[in-house]
Amino acid sequence: MKPNPNAVSSSIVTRNIADITGDNGNVYEAIAVISKRANQLSVKLKEELNDRLAEFASTVDNLEEVFENREQIEVSKQYERMPKPTSLAIEEFLQGKVYYSTPEPEEIPVPRELF
Repeated sequence: MKPNPNAVSSSIVTRNIADITGDNGNVYEAIAVISKRANQLSVKLKEELNDRLAEFASTVDNLEEVFENREQIEVSKQYERMPKPTSLAIEEFLQGKVYYSTPEPEEIPVPRELF
């Protein structure tokens, strides 16, 4: 699923905690899910940026490099203007686009000496 940066506000937005807690009402779980999704998006965007910037890598200094540096700067600025991965992750979470599951807690055996 490719994030849509145009659908997310790049400024600070106040959020209603009831919207974030979702169905289970656990704000900590919701924040953990959003955090993990933000990390996924961050890694993906960083790889994408590095791939685009790798095109500009050269070992020879010449006059064409000045023009390429301008292109490189434009690519970097484009990524800087994009919404932050955390904002994208919050929007995806609120729109129900993030799937997660919580494993059932395991029963821990109690040693017999405690009885």
